[in-house]
Amino acid sequence: MKRYIALIVFITAVTSLFGASPVDKFLRSKSVSANNTAVLVQDLQTGKVLASHNTDKPLLPASIMKTVTIAGLLMEKGPDDRFHTLVYADGPINGHTIEGDLLIVGGGDPTLGADCAPESADIAEEIIAALRHKGITTINGNLRVDTSLYTGPACPPSWVAADLNESYGTGSHALNYKRNASGSRAVKYPETNFLRDLSSRLKGAGISVKGGNVVDNDGLTDIENASFLLDHMSDTYAEVMRSCMMRSDNLFAETLLRAFAMGRGKKGATSAGAEEMLEYWDKLGVPVKGVTLIDGSGLSRSNRVTADFINGILQTMGNNDDYASFMPLAGQEGTLSSFLKDTALDAYVAMKTGSMKGIQCYAGYKLDEEFAPTHSIVIIMNEIGQRGAARKAAEDLLLDLFDGE
Repeated sequence: MKRYIALIVFITAVTSLFGASPVDKFLRSKSVSANNTAVLVQDLQTGKVLASHNTDKPLLPASIMKTVTIAGLLMEKGPDDRFHTLVYADGPINGHTIEGDLLIVGGGDPTLGADCAPESADIAEEIIAALRHKGITTINGNLRVDTSLYTGPACPPSWVAADLNESYGTGSHALNYKRNASGSRAVKYPETNFLRDLSSRLKGAGISVKGGNVVDNDGLTDIENASFLLDHMSDTYAEVMRSCMMRSDNLFAETLLRAFAMGRGKKGATSAGAEEMLEYWDKLGVPVKGVTLIDGSGLSRSNRVTADFINGILQTMGNNDDYASFMPLAGQEGTLSSFLKDTALDAYVAMKTGSMKGIQCYAGYKLDEEFAPTHSIVIIMNEIGQRGAARKAAEDLLLDLFDGE
């Protein structure tokens, strides 16, 4: 009798599972917490919802926050702007001598001296070339960096203390250098490392500096009375955004958020950027109820988003020629290189991932044969069990949803 009852229970469970919707099967997965998971998949053209669960529940987004930051800046400033690091002779030029400081004004460029794409010109070599062009062989003052462009702390106060020592948890500065990291460790004062390296390079080029290395965050320099020497430009915002999304670079995302704030006439502070970002999407009609934005990268565990909010942004950006192209292709690139690999959706899904302890998230698009977005995809999983099982559950959900599409 007991065996008979157990068999009936098993058959009932199997029948129920096979009759369940793709979302129901996904939510029953062992490593997925149904109460702490949100799903929303929607056709961009018709508005038809293929999957929906907990769409208005605020959850922790991790790095899919980058999709919000980049969408806002792309809408506000476009893909072609660049970061600028300006160099001046802050003092009279008499013959071969600057009677004052060599001034470098930080512009927030996160790619300065970076060892990743997008690569930019060697700023030290550019400075040496600019000085030689003017015939300058001596700087009687200091090497000075102006860091006044950014206000507020380099790292949001809500970032976990343990992250601040890691290369992925380094702060964003008006002058970033070599991704503000040394190996796997964060560098707290990248301006100091920049000045040290520049001093050495100038000496090697036969250019004498009589003073020391100075970091100035007061912003008191009268640039109008200084002599312009160089405008070091980063690659375009589009290339910075693509690198940010492909590698999930927190520093890049934080500088992009500050650039968004300044582009809207606000101070170059993380808090100002987050406040402006939420207001921006609210005015565009994206649902913001329950949403709390703290940073641009998603490293803060105080961020909260809803699937409705992320989906609203994806829907708004669905026709943007650049936006989806910034996201890794499933089975092919970046953080999605093994996701959906060798399946029917390999190379037909482009998404940003988000991972933290207990969190696995996805936000992006289903693509057609021309790599144009057809559906928005949002999967936010909090309080997951085993990460590999949660990833597999998300893969199975998408394969079920788009079977035959």
